[in-house]
Amino acid sequence: MSAEEDTPEPEKPAGTDEESETDAQLFERWEVTGFEYNDPSTKRYITVTPVEHTMGRHAGKQFQKSEVSIVERLINRLMQSDANTGKKQQATRIVRKAFEEVHDRTDENPIQVLVTAVENAAPREETVRLKYGGISVPQAVDVAPQRRVDQALKFLAEGAYNASFKSPTDAHEALADQLTGAANYDVQTYAVNQKEEKERVAAAAR
Repeated sequence: MSAEEDTPEPEKPAGTDEESETDAQLFERWEVTGFEYNDPSTKRYITVTPVEHTMGRHAGKQFQKSEVSIVERLINRLMQSDANTGKKQQATRIVRKAFEEVHDRTDENPIQVLVTAVENAAPREETVRLKYGGISVPQAVDVAPQRRVDQALKFLAEGAYNASFKSPTDAHEALADQLTGAANYDVQTYAVNQKEEKERVAAAAR
């Protein structure tokens, strides 16, 4: 027997195993791989990671928000109201409970439902104001993919806030309604309704 055969292989240090990286889950429950993207234009701007709080490491870097998990971006959007400003733990709990509610209703990975909802609620056209000799004229323009994702998250958060503010409906139930409704392209859902309205106004301004 040679000396090489007698030498044992060194053990891999903890945390370097490939399985440990792929086993990471969002909220220690939901898988973050294997999603289907129906809209190729927004695919690169919808990032999914097992991290729900990056502690603002992307702040100050232009366009770096596209590298942040779409779940954390939804959490941040829920904080952008007077009553919820800065309450990230509360917003995180709302999203976690909403995901559990979505899973109970659809029996699917709620992150996949969120991805589909963002794609369905993202407007493709909107209007800008152009001035010709002091006259303001609306003009239809295509929406950039990154702005489409921003607008979709805004509509989802606004819909959840409007449905739960001074209402017996819990915030996580209102958010679950928005996610499932937008994923099914229900025009009665606030997010899809706002998207349709923007595109209708843009079509009239062509």
